[in-house]
Amino acid sequence: MADGLLLLVTLIWGSTFVLVQQAVARWPVFAFLCLRFALATVVLCLLFGRRLRSLQPRMVAAGVVIGLFLFAGYAFQTVGLQYTSSSKAGFITGLSVVIVPVLSALLLKRVPERQALLGVVLATAGLALLTLGRDLTPARGDWIVLGCAFCYALHITTVSLFAPQTDALALTIVQIAVVALASGVAAALGGDWYSVLRSVQGWGQTLTGDVLGAAAFTGALGTALAFAVQNSVQTWTTATHTALIFAAEPVFAGLFGYWLAGDRLTNWALLGCALILLGMLVAELRPRQNREQDFTAENPEVQDMNSAVSALRAQCNSRREK
Repeated sequence: MADGLLLLVTLIWGSTFVLVQQAVARWPVFAFLCLRFALATVVLCLLFGRRLRSLQPRMVAAGVVIGLFLFAGYAFQTVGLQYTSSSKAGFITGLSVVIVPVLSALLLKRVPERQALLGVVLATAGLALLTLGRDLTPARGDWIVLGCAFCYALHITTVSLFAPQTDALALTIVQIAVVALASGVAAALGGDWYSVLRSVQGWGQTLTGDVLGAAAFTGALGTALAFAVQNSVQTWTTATHTALIFAAEPVFAGLFGYWLAGDRLTNWALLGCALILLGMLVAELRPRQNREQDFTAENPEVQDMNSAVSALRAQCNSRREK
């Protein structure tokens, strides 16, 4: 059930690449992000606003940090979509899947396994085939979206670290609100709001039905629902297992890019995509027992709970023997 929900999240995210690319072609980038995440914040507050009372100051601070990682990821991705195709952006964003084990080693003090290192090599080779043109130089948008992959990996890792320690839905509200606020500040500093709001006539021309529809869809489904599901599910699973399921996102992005935007990839680019997916699977596909051990290692409170349950069972068995 949990894996199915995460797969649904990747389907929704994969479908948003084309919508966002079309929206930011008509509306300023950070103004669009602010509108999207503000709508998501309103939806989450209406549904789960009361849960915010349970958050301790330490978890609020954690939510702010997670939100800043998320904002940076969306900023890199949305800006990068102006200079590259939605299909390529989807596959490059998927590189976060193989970055997660490396970050887990640094932040959670776990050394990457051999398959993780092999996955990084395969994905890097695939990225080269996907992004390098005939002149052997990546496009500007490819580099920007690669920054997004690193930020998303940080987001997945930190959610896995903090979500089991608090109310996951309340933590979601904090991080989404932070993205909305940061996007609004970035829009103001970049002059986005001036270009949007300089006249009533200009507002009517810029905020078209397509832009508003894209903001509503990505805000309600691609943000509020998706991150509520991710934060809740990561309470009971590891960052690496979540990342494995998210490997399907670039596949969905490529399919929707082909279907909705007419994106086409060369044979070398397709081979690069295949290597990236192979690298993701090699890096993350491990036996169930290993994933459960990683989860208890990443979440000491769960390990303590398991120890307490084992001790209680031993005590009950001892009384029965007496």
